[in-house]
Amino acid sequence: MRPLAALCLTTALLSSPVLAQEAARETTAFTLSSGTPRTAEQLALRFDRADLSFRLLPDTQSIEGVAVLDFTAAAPSSAVVVELDTVFAIAAVTVDDQAVADWSNPEGRLTVPLPRPLTAGESVSVRIAYAGRPHQARRAPWDGGFVWTTTPDGQPWIASAVQGEGCDLFWPCIDHPQGEPEQVDLHITVPSSLSAPANGRFLGKSDNGDGTTTWNWTARRPDTYAVSLNVGPYVEMAADYQSRFGNVIPLRFWRLASADPAKAQAQALFEEFPQMLDFFEATVGPFPFGDEKMGVVETPHLGMEHQTINAYGNGYKLDGKGYDWLLQHELAHEWFGNQLTNADWDDMWLHEGFGTYMQPLYARWLNGERAMQAELQTMRLTLANRFPVVSGRPQDAGAVYDAQTGPALDLYYKGALIAHTLRLHIGDAAFYESLRRLVYGRPDPKPGNFRPRYATTPEYVAIVNAVTGRDLGWFFDAYLYQAALPDLVMTRQGRRVTLEWKTGNGRPFPLPVEVEVDGALRTLPMTEGRATFDAPEGAHILLDPGSRTLRRLEHLERWKASTAG
Repeated sequence: MRPLAALCLTTALLSSPVLAQEAARETTAFTLSSGTPRTAEQLALRFDRADLSFRLLPDTQSIEGVAVLDFTAAAPSSAVVVELDTVFAIAAVTVDDQAVADWSNPEGRLTVPLPRPLTAGESVSVRIAYAGRPHQARRAPWDGGFVWTTTPDGQPWIASAVQGEGCDLFWPCIDHPQGEPEQVDLHITVPSSLSAPANGRFLGKSDNGDGTTTWNWTARRPDTYAVSLNVGPYVEMAADYQSRFGNVIPLRFWRLASADPAKAQAQALFEEFPQMLDFFEATVGPFPFGDEKMGVVETPHLGMEHQTINAYGNGYKLDGKGYDWLLQHELAHEWFGNQLTNADWDDMWLHEGFGTYMQPLYARWLNGERAMQAELQTMRLTLANRFPVVSGRPQDAGAVYDAQTGPALDLYYKGALIAHTLRLHIGDAAFYESLRRLVYGRPDPKPGNFRPRYATTPEYVAIVNAVTGRDLGWFFDAYLYQAALPDLVMTRQGRRVTLEWKTGNGRPFPLPVEVEVDGALRTLPMTEGRATFDAPEGAHILLDPGSRTLRRLEHLERWKASTAG
């Protein structure tokens, strides 16, 4: 634990005019991107631990920070390279307690030369003291940064939300999906009237005797953007959940201190925690962070999947679903995002697609088939199909989430509908085993026998092939790597009916199709993507009557064209 004195020293060092001028810069385009290729120095080092101390100053909407970053060399290295927003004035940098003066931070990529090169297996500790006003979100969580606001009764209410822009908006990190430290310790100093719930396990708090209190937390392998600061006048709600896997999981919800009606709404939301956990554990597998907590904190923005401290700002709204969709979606990311992390932003559908598919599955779990189909239909109406879900090349977050350059919302809804089609094609047993292997790296997860992991789209394709004993590359090629949906074309000549799949690249697509002829259902194998059958000339033919298959639908295209602009 780093003492509060370190933060006070930061304040003193930052009083120089030169550093004050440095802190006045605006956030660079580089910092506002996330997932750019890692440097050779970053690839050479294993990130062992980040010990992060923050003092939050609501009156000036600024922070003071001290980051102690521990690395071990996997290959020879002469420098430590991390990312940190240039809006912060850096007061001091030390390497193993030795001051370093020749560090540089152009555009927000901070390079710290080492007093002597590291050889493989050697370790180093870098300490960075900095302060300033972090980038503010214009529209969190879609436009990332800090949110400084007040509660209805005028008390400070603060949150960070940095998924698309990255961790370097407020702490020195490796701003890449594969930049996770093995451990993050957090020491958050706030006015004593406020609380500071954060990631991982609570290690206690200390009164600093100056009107502030420091809250201490420790988390293992959090997503870099999932490291989260949340400050406000919170009331903690607590319970324990008896998992079907034998362990007991702490449930924690930090709601705003408020009037009685809000307390009743918060209690109703809190009562959803156990049933959601039961669904995910039954459907996917053990809650990945049961030794820490399932935590939720009320925030002034809509929400985000911060590991073990999910942000919730949906306002306890009822919408007829029978559950809170925002809470359910962010909780899904504990499996698809935090336990399983995409190796590159190009693989983001593994987070958003599978995480979103958990919503209609949960609707069915609670309320039956109609509830699931209603959610799937809502998703189907959103698809843009302008860019492939997966490009097959490294991407940064901005390119993937911007509808002008990447799949954007198709990551969520097209990804979910692809998952639905896959499940119905390969069957529940194979589908859910493929998810377990993807999420945990093994088919038999139990508490204690797995750890957070990275995965790629090709790895998931290989998992599905192994589980099914078939080569389904054609399925993923058509759905993930082509922007256009497969088109099922029917032609009739007298009694002869021909069905043919047409894909974006013209390759065979042998996905079986259900056909209803005058009320009689049959399944066509579509060998080589084509099938023929006989039907009376006046027969009514309905393709895919159960809506099992994601495909091009002309009537939806006409509707979208009519509403464009």
